Amino acid sequence: MANAGEYGDVSDVGAFVSERVVQARAFEPHYMERTRANGRTISVEGSPLPQGGWVTVYTDISRTKQQEALLRARSDALSGQVLAHAEKLSATNRELAAMNTALEEAKRQLTLSEARTRLTTEMMPAHIAHVDASGRYTYSNRRLTAVMPGRPIDLIGRKIRDILGPQAHDSITPALDKAYAGKPSIVEFTDEASARRIRGAFTPDTGGGVYILSMDVTEETQNRTASQQTRRREAAAQVISGLAHDFSNLLTIILGQQSRLARLDGLPINAPPLIEGTLAAARRGGALLSTIADMTGARTMRPAATDIGNMLADLSLLARPTLPAALAFHFNNHMPDQLVLLDSGLVQDALLNLILNARDACATAGTITLDVRLVHDTWIEFILQDTGPGFSAAALENGFAPFFTTKGAEGSGLGLPMVYDMAKSAGGDLRLANTDTGAKVTMRLPYRAAVPATTGLVLLVEDADDLRALVRDMLMGLGHSVIEAASADEATALLADLPDISLILSDIQLVGEATGLDLAERLGADAPPLVLMTSLPTDDALFLKAQTLAPVLRKPFDAQDLTALITPKSMAAQ
Repeated sequence: MANAGEYGDVSDVGAFVSERVVQARAFEPHYMERTRANGRTISVEGSPLPQGGWVTVYTDISRTKQQEALLRARSDALSGQVLAHAEKLSATNRELAAMNTALEEAKRQLTLSEARTRLTTEMMPAHIAHVDASGRYTYSNRRLTAVMPGRPIDLIGRKIRDILGPQAHDSITPALDKAYAGKPSIVEFTDEASARRIRGAFTPDTGGGVYILSMDVTEETQNRTASQQTRRREAAAQVISGLAHDFSNLLTIILGQQSRLARLDGLPINAPPLIEGTLAAARRGGALLSTIADMTGARTMRPAATDIGNMLADLSLLARPTLPAALAFHFNNHMPDQLVLLDSGLVQDALLNLILNARDACATAGTITLDVRLVHDTWIEFILQDTGPGFSAAALENGFAPFFTTKGAEGSGLGLPMVYDMAKSAGGDLRLANTDTGAKVTMRLPYRAAVPATTGLVLLVEDADDLRALVRDMLMGLGHSVIEAASADEATALLADLPDISLILSDIQLVGEATGLDLAERLGADAPPLVLMTSLPTDDALFLKAQTLAPVLRKPFDAQDLTALITPKSMAAQ
């Protein structure tokens, strides 16, 4: 603009531009007048907005400047005209003052609206952003780190690929390209940097950019996976139960007939081995039916406060006697010294199954290593590796399929499927891979910290009088003092008045409009630990949401079940 003469005759353009840059970066209100190349003079009045940007008024003051020049040249002769123009100038000034007042009000309203909008977006549990056609951020509600931990907060002007990283950006690229092409799209992917499941929604902007809404759906995915696996097991149980009943009857007949046949006199000399082989095959079929029933039948996960170190020590005691002398077994516990909620029995069974598979792969010598670590406060990861030949291509593809086996007649093909079923039912995952030294199995289970131990004052929230009395007696038998409430509103009032409450035990369904879930969401960061209890089915929407808020105790339960969710003092001291 300076080179084009917009600022008049400028002798040193570089110094002039530098001065204007310094003035702009100061971000302060300013007023200036300049004569354009066409001879007209304008005034520029700028006022900054608190959240960035400017409101600027440009006014053509050419006529005013002409009158000023005229006054200076002919002040004596044009006194009458001066008065007339002074009146016009005064009117113009009044109009300008009114305009400035309107401008200030518009700026105030704009600032207030922008502040409300920003506050609303920053309160949302999602990242809202806009990228331009070149992939640079032009807006962010500063919630990216809450959705994808480890990312920077200051995004404006930076490339989306640089912020997300190659893996996450490559995962969203097809959906992002589709939005750039004018079509809304949604994608779900696992962010390897944070081990979280992310859902992204991309909406085209008519100006050439894309609006982005990103949410952390890790817990939703865990609960959805567990619910889907439960429904699959129930469907399989319905199909298999009828077949198993008829097949069991047939096996019973075969066993009975073969036993009678074995007692007959005058059988050929080669008959007894054949009869015994038939009996052995029938018994093996019965054992297989029992395994299938265990795999497809109803199996309730009962998480309890578990010390990972103690669980691994017990696992080692179970596993070592089954291993050859030349086959070494090592485990490395990298978990923090904190109790977690796990169904330790099912987890031990699954790990023992994997260890026995590794033993069969290594034959008589080698090494089996189990590493346990915490992944981003989201997963407990169990990694089992061996020095065997590794998985075949068929095993990598079909290892979780029931009855698939590479052991021939020695294998049932149900070991890995049962481990996979357990991991999925808990909301986790199971993966097979090969390394340079052998096979690798990775099992991930959701990380849930155990509720801290307490023998202080417990707030019991239950609307059924008889059930509340039973649970109260149960808590008092465990050494607790108990105060009772029948609704979430009553419990909220008690929490405000009694700072000594050390544990909350609440039913999900309560009298009144508010539920136990509403009570959980009202609790602040300094609130005492919460345990929810319910008789709802595991696929109910309230049950699934409850699992994301607190440990859930399934009714009916006894004192032992309740104690299992609360860290015992003796264990907390270890």
